[in-house]
Amino acid sequence: MTHPVAWAAASTTVIGVTSIPEPPLLPSVAAGVDGATAELWERYADRVRNLGLRLSGWDPRFADDLVQETFAKLWKGADRFDEAKGTEATFVFTVARRAAVDQWRRGRRHAGDQPLDEVEAGLGRGEPRPAERGNDQVDVVLTGWVVSEALASLNPVQRQVIELAYYGQLTQSEIAERLSIPLGTVKTRTFAALRALRAVLADKGVVA
Repeated sequence: MTHPVAWAAASTTVIGVTSIPEPPLLPSVAAGVDGATAELWERYADRVRNLGLRLSGWDPRFADDLVQETFAKLWKGADRFDEAKGTEATFVFTVARRAAVDQWRRGRRHAGDQPLDEVEAGLGRGEPRPAERGNDQVDVVLTGWVVSEALASLNPVQRQVIELAYYGQLTQSEIAERLSIPLGTVKTRTFAALRALRAVLADKGVVA
């Protein structure tokens, strides 16, 4: 089964996205501009902390550590940000996800305390096996969590067609028959859903 990230990326091109991103702050951080680091913190710290809370089963220590480590990496590596390769938010959340994996690798949480396993099970991948999970698997689960969050951000009719197509493995014609709606409506909803999904995933550093 194709991963939903790849499926979304391959199924549509983002066209007509009108949201305008905030001007990036990382170049100013790299240049040592006064107040740039504080403004970057104000823009992203709460969002990174929320990521840490959700990944850790609402462990504030893990979340706070993730914020500190993420911003330390951003401060040291701000000059690596290239706006031509993606948005600032994509860069920040990519750093945050890698920092979360690093925290897991250092054993800051016990194998028996595993909210990530619960996320994996919730995504329908079967019973978790902590002893067999390697570092790459942790990153897969982190990505799975982000995809799940992105799907949840869709409106109900958009999420319905995506879930039927991906999880239900139905064709667009079969979805139309299942929902008793015209095929054209299914195509319209699918296109809109994939465009929105891809934009959310890109913002979270999953799809560049």
